[in-house]
Amino acid sequence: MSAERLQDGECDKDELLERAMEEYGQAVLYMAYSYVKDYGLAEDIAQEAFVKFYGKVDSFRGESSLKTWLLRITINQCKDHLKRWDTRKILLTNKVTEILHERGDPESKAIEGEKRSELHLKLLKLPVKYREVLFLYYYQELKVNEMADVLGLNPSTAKTRLKTGRERLYRIYGEGGRQDG
Repeated sequence: MSAERLQDGECDKDELLERAMEEYGQAVLYMAYSYVKDYGLAEDIAQEAFVKFYGKVDSFRGESSLKTWLLRITINQCKDHLKRWDTRKILLTNKVTEILHERGDPESKAIEGEKRSELHLKLLKLPVKYREVLFLYYYQELKVNEMADVLGLNPSTAKTRLKTGRERLYRIYGEGGRQDG
């Protein structure tokens, strides 16, 4: 799928949006979730990313793949969302609720544990700069240069973050899930 087909008149914006949603919808949703850690909010951000994609698809220059461009839009939407004061206030409230929930009864802990995979939980414990490169590399199967393009980084920085992220994730597993912060 490419914007060239749009420019050549082979498909219209609506068709391109539909294809992008089919091909990259899960990737966009997972990327948003990796930032905000709330599925409902991630769905909203993914929707906003596709709206922005639709509005700006005519300006796509083809310097990267459509997937890379769409993931960059998603990351920017997430960062914009996380910068807002009301979001930080909600995240703090959610963290307090999470701490109180962790102290809940063992049965609810067991049910919650079944809902999320161990790797996913441990990945979410990492700082965003490591979480995002691991997500893009392993879940989206992007090469280091593509990751660097999506994140607006130098390829060597992306490679270093990937290595450090792997090491930190390994340490989390090695310590039985504890992280020193």
